[in-house]
Amino acid sequence: MKRAIAREEVEESLYDSDFYEWTKRVSGAIRDSGLSDADAEHVAEEIADIGKRDRRELRSRMTVLVMHLMKWAAQPEKRVGSTWKATIQQQRNQVADLLEDSPSLRVILVNELPVVYGRAARLADETVQFPSIVKPPGGRAAQVDRLLSDTWFPETIADLLRTDSGRNADASSRFMQPRARVRDGAA
Repeated sequence: MKRAIAREEVEESLYDSDFYEWTKRVSGAIRDSGLSDADAEHVAEEIADIGKRDRRELRSRMTVLVMHLMKWAAQPEKRVGSTWKATIQQQRNQVADLLEDSPSLRVILVNELPVVYGRAARLADETVQFPSIVKPPGGRAAQVDRLLSDTWFPETIADLLRTDSGRNADASSRFMQPRARVRDGAA
């Protein structure tokens, strides 16, 4: 027979300190509880979905952030008068809030950085033609710190691909400069 969940079993402070991790633990504990199997599964799924929602929001906000940083780096002539800087800061603030509420999402963010870069490049491609696959540099944790820094703005696309040592992740990378967009048959 299944037993009821003791309040102490789900660390009380985890709810306040890392909401995402709390959703994973509680959904597992509910599955093991004394609820009917169907009810336990439904409740556990709902709680797990809350954590997934935060994960999707983080990925989405990081994609928007990296896309705007790509535009910032690739089109310095369009910086003045654009809303890019405000969007970059807003996304940084929102990501910081998500990570403050759920620090365990940082590990996921570091692991998903290649997906974020690829999606951002495809979205940025509407204004600046980027390759469909753009890879972040090797030191992903340091790159996340750089992307989220309130004071860091890349001057070139190469800045988005630099490792901690200042070297490009792939010195021969065709991703260093955006391709020129061809319009109306003119180069």
